[in-house]
Amino acid sequence: MFLEKGFLPANKFWKYLVGSTIIIIAATIGQMPLAVAILIKSFKTGKPFPKTETDMMTFLSLNTTLFLLLFSFVVAFISIVLVVRYFHRQAFLSVTTSREKVDWKRIFFAFSLWGLFTVASTLIMFYSSPESFILNFKPIPFLILAIIGILLIPVQTSTEEYVFRGYLMQGFAVLAKNRWFPLVMTSVIFGTMHIANPEVEKMGYIVLVYYIGTGFFLGIITLMDEGMELALGFHAANNLMTALLVTSNWSAFQTNSIFKDVSSPSAGFEILVPIFIIFPMLLFIFSKKYNWSNWKEKLTGKIEVHKPITNVEEYE
Repeated sequence: MFLEKGFLPANKFWKYLVGSTIIIIAATIGQMPLAVAILIKSFKTGKPFPKTETDMMTFLSLNTTLFLLLFSFVVAFISIVLVVRYFHRQAFLSVTTSREKVDWKRIFFAFSLWGLFTVASTLIMFYSSPESFILNFKPIPFLILAIIGILLIPVQTSTEEYVFRGYLMQGFAVLAKNRWFPLVMTSVIFGTMHIANPEVEKMGYIVLVYYIGTGFFLGIITLMDEGMELALGFHAANNLMTALLVTSNWSAFQTNSIFKDVSSPSAGFEILVPIFIIFPMLLFIFSKKYNWSNWKEKLTGKIEVHKPITNVEEYE
């Protein structure tokens, strides 16, 4: 069972607090190259240092900013591996899945399913409302974007998944000894972590409903499937396809994408559609494909570990 993998005798909740602090510090250090690059350009050009996140995203070239932004997640990911392996004395596989090895077919299935849906829905929006988009495609910048995105965006999304659906999910399970508390806590924290995104400023806090709802969706598929593979594939497809297909002046990722959304941002029915229609449809598809059952117990039940694992080698 996935959550039970964190129930080592030496794994106390305080260790997750310390480990999270280490990961945050590492991510902050990883952001320094971007800050230094902006500072150097500000000094050379005489332009004031950008004060808002939107201004910071456009101060350098879009591809340079994206690369340096994603680099911080590389540092954070390395820190997660080190914290799990050497601070918790836990095999990294154990915060990934309950299976004997990572199921790459699950990752690719979720990636392909959500990737195809994202492409199809983007094209439908473009042809149904062409006045809201302009063609932004430039071959060389797009090719550079594609290389950066394919190499680094999966690192970014995997870092977030390992923090929330892996590390903290098990940490809150160790604290509460049940399944609903880790699901709720990681989903709410995941959603509110996006509060500084430019789209929240433009459309209001109602957008957090989407982010928190997405956190619940990712948490549910992790608990039901006893591993993070589906969440890893979905999250990678979501961010990569969005970065390649559509950008806007008010989105968190501003890229040399194929299209640019020039419509006025608004939060309405489109925020609720994924939460109450699309995500339940995906849950139905996954549940049928992987024969999920016993939903109540897996999402809300108590955790009883009769024989705690005593050393990391039992995870290998």
